[in-house]
Amino acid sequence: MTNNDVPVYNPVTPGTGASTGGDGPRQPHLSYTERLSELASRRYRNPALHWTAFGLSLASLVLLLVWVSGSRATVPALWVWLDVGMAIIFALEFLTRSGFRWDPTGYVVTHIFDFIAIAPAIVIIYYQLPLSGFWIWLILVGRIIRAIDRLLGDGFVRRNILAIIEGFEEEITDRVLLRIMARIRADIGRGSLSAGLAEVLARNKESVLQRVRAQHPQEGIIASVARVSGLDNVLEKAEERTYDSVVEIIKSPEIDHTIREAIDSAFSAIQSELDVRSWRQNLGLGRGHKTNRETGQS
Repeated sequence: MTNNDVPVYNPVTPGTGASTGGDGPRQPHLSYTERLSELASRRYRNPALHWTAFGLSLASLVLLLVWVSGSRATVPALWVWLDVGMAIIFALEFLTRSGFRWDPTGYVVTHIFDFIAIAPAIVIIYYQLPLSGFWIWLILVGRIIRAIDRLLGDGFVRRNILAIIEGFEEEITDRVLLRIMARIRADIGRGSLSAGLAEVLARNKESVLQRVRAQHPQEGIIASVARVSGLDNVLEKAEERTYDSVVEIIKSPEIDHTIREAIDSAFSAIQSELDVRSWRQNLGLGRGHKTNRETGQS
């Protein structure tokens, strides 16, 4: 994640049981998607400061590379002061980094190369300090790593690792769901959905009709007249015939085709959703964002 499109992290209230990771406090037992969303919601430093730091890190690297690859003549005094000035600037710049604000201790431990890169290499060359060759190459490596780190920005490593882990989890889950759907579709293709539904309705005919009859008026003049005239018996027989007719209609090929179309439409919608690889949106340099399935550093 680069700092130029960067979201301040809200500290966890004491007593919430939050744990502290390498990039600062976070709530325990979060899913990978929730961790990515939490990382994206943190505040990052100003983009102008980010790109200025990257430019200076590149300049300090080039300055040292020019001397290492050059004729190794006497170092100009201007270079010495320039390198010392950059060392002071980077010592202060380190304190402005997003990751340092999130978790100072963890950030210092994981960014030892920053302290190596801050060392004024030109001063070591100028004064010919002991083991100067070793220190120069060590500082050169540190500055290369620092330039890459400043380009990528805080959160890049952690976000991409979380995205890859989320991808494995998502791919496995999707494959399982697709196999289940394929099995269900195969089973549906071998049978008649409407016939099965009609059979269930036929088995439960009495209980369903009892619930229907329970809605008939049981008291009053109308109920008394219906019982005396035998109208209630006629009505019950009409309900039975209607119920049987509904069962027969449900058995028809037309209803079976309609049910299959509805199920296929639902399965197609699920499959379209599964085809979206949302975890890929969190890979790369850009800041992660909410996925299509969720309205949900270094």
